[in-house]
Amino acid sequence: MKHQYFVEMTDTFGREANYSWVNRFLVTSTSELGAIRKVTKHTGYHARKVSDGQYRVPGACMVYFLNDAQGNEAEQYLHVTTL
Repeated sequence: MKHQYFVEMTDTFGREANYSWVNRFLVTSTSELGAIRKVTKHTGYHARKVSDGQYRVPGACMVYFLNDAQGNEAEQYLHVTTL
């Protein structure tokens, strides 16, 4: 069964999310792993899971946050890429 996931990609400073820039994605996939694979393929920055819903890009100061979409994320933000 397909689910929608909301993914934020942002920079880090001191291993904490910095949000000096952010890319947001609304992804339809059957699993969390499938959703992050779609996003990393689109962005070109592959990541490794470090905790529930958090993926870090090795060798770069970037992080992805993945959550279940509540249905209104696309309306809350102006720039959400749908994958």
